[in-house]
Amino acid sequence: MAISSQFLMVHVGQSTEAQRNLEHGIETRSWGFPESKPEYDHARPRFALLATGASPRVPLADWLTGTATLYLFEVRGSFYTGRAPHWPDEEAEMRIKYPLRFGIEPLAVLHDVPLGPGGPLTEAGSDAIRRSGTDRGMGKLVDMPALPLLDLAGIPVDPDQPENVPLDKSPGFTADQVEGKKKPQRRRRGAGYISDPKKRKAIELHAEDLAVAHYESQGWSVERLGKPYDLRCTRGTQERHVEVKGTTGAPTSVELTINEVLHARDKDNTVDLYVVSDITLDTHTDPYTASGGEVSHYLDWEPAEEDLRPRKYEYRLPLTAEQAASPVRLRAVTARTRKG
Repeated sequence: MAISSQFLMVHVGQSTEAQRNLEHGIETRSWGFPESKPEYDHARPRFALLATGASPRVPLADWLTGTATLYLFEVRGSFYTGRAPHWPDEEAEMRIKYPLRFGIEPLAVLHDVPLGPGGPLTEAGSDAIRRSGTDRGMGKLVDMPALPLLDLAGIPVDPDQPENVPLDKSPGFTADQVEGKKKPQRRRRGAGYISDPKKRKAIELHAEDLAVAHYESQGWSVERLGKPYDLRCTRGTQERHVEVKGTTGAPTSVELTINEVLHARDKDNTVDLYVVSDITLDTHTDPYTASGGEVSHYLDWEPAEEDLRPRKYEYRLPLTAEQAASPVRLRAVTARTRKG
């Protein structure tokens, strides 16, 4: 008997606003709904499927003959009430339109997936996506096996524990992979990443201010460094290093450099991770003003391999046969190149 997991099924429309919010949700690892529902009160969905590319306003029989693009996510944490504008249309209107929020970690994007027999969804799961599309995109909860989707995505899991997804074994995806983008741009992506440098600076400074205030209230002397870590805290003979991260979205995941990972794993260091999510940002001031937020604090932090997904690789170029045979000539060529 196949083991079932709870899914949150969401239909995302094709409008410019809906697609822009989808991109922003992927970038910042967050999703939200305009209101709560009684079935959400005790729900703890393990996965979320955001589907796009198929019209939901058709009979179920017609829907099951179509295909859609499925964005598969792991749901992180439980539902919470957002207190800060986060999505582009919220910021534009300066009001919260999607207060019920949760964290989403991208696992895989699946294109042209059959919505009926022969596809990875149960009929109930497929119909839940359709019904979400006729209910303002409100998520529909359904229990169904996760293995068909994970197998299709090429994500290896234990069949007896399909909910334990190793992040480092999942392909993931970025907002640039959203279908229908006319001019894909190569942009840096990361959980909670903000492209506007003024926004990013205000959010990072606010998160750091909160972290400094916390440690000082505990009797630590705090020095702001920035690199190779954000804060150096000392108290008598004790010393702690603190990495600080901030976002207007959910506390789902954070972007780390390889140096931050190596520093946290060094047995000679005692490192904490201090994350501030759901930060309110006022863009009408100069500089921007950040306030509020919810704190997730991890003491003696050491990132585990299964919780890391590599985003960049440093590739060491192999020597050509000519380079290997004649290192002196290689230096001469390099010297001439530098002279122009």
